[in-house]
Amino acid sequence: MTDLSESERAGTAATVDARGRVAELLAIREEALRGPSEKATEAQHAKGKLTARERIDLLLDEGSFREVGELRRHRATGFGLETKRPYTDGVVTGWGTVDGRRVFVYAHDFRIFGGALGEAHAAKIHKIMDMAIAAGAPLISLNDGAGARIQEGVTALAGYGGIFQRNTRASGMIPQISVMLGPCAGGAAYSPALTDFVFMVRDTAQMFITGPDVVQAVTGAEVSHNELGGADVHAGTSGVAHFAYDDEESCIEEVRYLLSLLPSNNRENPPSVATEDPADRRCESLVDLVPADANRPYDMRAVIEEIVDEGEFLEVHERWAMNIICALARLDGQVVGIIANQPQAMAGVLDISASEKAARFVQMCDAFNIPLVTLLDVPGFLPGVDQEHGGIIRHGAKLLYAYCNATVPRISVILRKAYGGAYIVMDSQTIGADLTFAWPTNEIAVMGAEGAANVIFRRQINAAEDPEAMRARLVKEYRTELMHPYYAAERGLVDDVIEPAETRQVLISSLAMLRTKHADLPVRKHGNPPQ
Repeated sequence: MTDLSESERAGTAATVDARGRVAELLAIREEALRGPSEKATEAQHAKGKLTARERIDLLLDEGSFREVGELRRHRATGFGLETKRPYTDGVVTGWGTVDGRRVFVYAHDFRIFGGALGEAHAAKIHKIMDMAIAAGAPLISLNDGAGARIQEGVTALAGYGGIFQRNTRASGMIPQISVMLGPCAGGAAYSPALTDFVFMVRDTAQMFITGPDVVQAVTGAEVSHNELGGADVHAGTSGVAHFAYDDEESCIEEVRYLLSLLPSNNRENPPSVATEDPADRRCESLVDLVPADANRPYDMRAVIEEIVDEGEFLEVHERWAMNIICALARLDGQVVGIIANQPQAMAGVLDISASEKAARFVQMCDAFNIPLVTLLDVPGFLPGVDQEHGGIIRHGAKLLYAYCNATVPRISVILRKAYGGAYIVMDSQTIGADLTFAWPTNEIAVMGAEGAANVIFRRQINAAEDPEAMRARLVKEYRTELMHPYYAAERGLVDDVIEPAETRQVLISSLAMLRTKHADLPVRKHGNPPQ
């Protein structure tokens, strides 16, 4: 056997050592991917919850995930932490694609420290948020964590500050989507509240600032976790959650669908798709869907379904403030945001909740270059002591401000009644709508004919031998003089009166014309919107 030279022996030793290091790396990666233990995984599944990596696999295109910080571990000591230093530190971060488009994601791993946030955990989230902002790509958080890691004290709390600051910096620049898949308590709940959309899963996800134990200690009221901050509470009562689903699979699938309707950032337009739904399709059924009688209710969703491509739309905040509809849909393949009064709920009036819901939706659409289509059938603002004392003036002003500040293409269609200040607020021509159309059934006025006649002709009615007959005659006279379908068009407040069946083709051709619209806002640091 020939003896090896010194240099050859050194090279052989290096080769063996390198292979050993690679084997060591693969073992460490396997440990990080496997998680803390099979028992912990079984416990997660027993609660009806998926693991962080299973959730990421559902969200992203197969094989597209690239992890960042997989080998990160905390450096805290005390309270036994020095003996528990799992890889990832309880959060999986990275990027991948959804339908071929890049997104960034972080997912809490409840199996590790209950998904609680510590210094290293927060640093990983900060990095992936910074990367998403720099790359101009959506950020999705899959939340399943127990709040700040108590053992790390104020260092853990400081981590939330960094997240909130980045949420705010990213606002209006990239879409931010929070998916609530487990508990989210205390200050941790403010990060989802700062994002554009919040999804929740029933039974397993909760959000609250103070938990049931604190509520009982302070107020004496007994309440369960779900009763206090479950998906149905936040989707239907508080308005914190935009969407609620029964299971994680359907929830994450809807996140993917929402992403298909949003641009990657504020410098791009939403993705367009080819459609087989003809742009010139007439909507003959609209004539029968909307009753001419202004007091008869109908479902505005049926109108939207008839107008948009393939009858498909995604309603935002479907179960909160149901007297107004906010939805994302497509017209001739192009994404639009639709705001519509819902006569089936509270006659479609505007109240505090409806104003807030619509204002936030208008702002989101404007931030991400989504044209606005407003369908009006509004009798006014909801009267009442509770509404006035609750601040309907400032809350209604939020919607007014949002519309006035929006620079995307804006088209409004008045289907039936449009009364008072609510007509002005719902993107009337006088606050900047690019085009305003009306159906022949429209009634645009300060108030309904009955109310107007009672105010204007009170003395004549009271002095008449037959007050009811006099009232009926004067109501008819007022309606004929000031509320006929062409009154606003004659004065230039409506650009055209159209057949209901033409609505789809008129909207599509108008939006095509407005696609190159450019509007500059005043030079300023920012406005001071109503609060």
